[in-house]
Amino acid sequence: MTETDRAALLRALPYARRYARALVGSQPRGDALVAEALRAALAAPLPAAEQALRVALYAAISDVAPRAAPSSGMTALQRMLLLLTALEELPLAAAAAALRLHVDVAEAELRAARDMLRAGAAARVLIIEDEPIIALDIQELVERCGHSVVGIAATEQEAVEIARRSPPTLVLADINLGAGGDGANAVARILRHVAVPVIFVTAYPERLLTGEVMEPAFVITKPFEPTTLAVATYQAVTHGLRPL
Repeated sequence: MTETDRAALLRALPYARRYARALVGSQPRGDALVAEALRAALAAPLPAAEQALRVALYAAISDVAPRAAPSSGMTALQRMLLLLTALEELPLAAAAAALRLHVDVAEAELRAARDMLRAGAAARVLIIEDEPIIALDIQELVERCGHSVVGIAATEQEAVEIARRSPPTLVLADINLGAGGDGANAVARILRHVAVPVIFVTAYPERLLTGEVMEPAFVITKPFEPTTLAVATYQAVTHGLRPL
């Protein structure tokens, strides 16, 4: 592998980790899935173009991912399509190629998956966001996804206090809270008292997807579309794919 190829692979890896972690609902299992997929992918020449390389990695991950029993009526294939098109922002044709599906089949499966999103488990969401307008926009999106909001926190301390007073079943946290502290620290303090899935929202997702330290299972990029939030909350609340 040339230095250029290696650099392209290193740029693609954070997105492969994001997909795998969200797919299985766990950083350790997701990163192990990426390692397994890489061993298979590197057995053949990888494409040079960065987008094509990402699609090849998504395909390798999907090949080795657990095909769990349907949860809340949604199949593993439908979850994969949702994540590839919403979280990873692939065009439908690229997502279909990653899953080795005809585009018409992928389109029908994706339509069915989107229809089932609102039927997923409802969550009690704690929003950690220091920008009031952004926080209200997120609240609206969360409620449109069928969830309720237990509180909005602009600082670390507010987040911890709300979580103790009204324990959430899902935390949606910005990383940078400005003068209010750090969203990751707030989450770490909350997790000492309650086991709850967490979705981090950041403009720089690659910084949370290095695989070098303990990192989140669910990361979405600012700004995000309503469907992206709906898919991420569904995966987080239903805990991703579980091995059969």
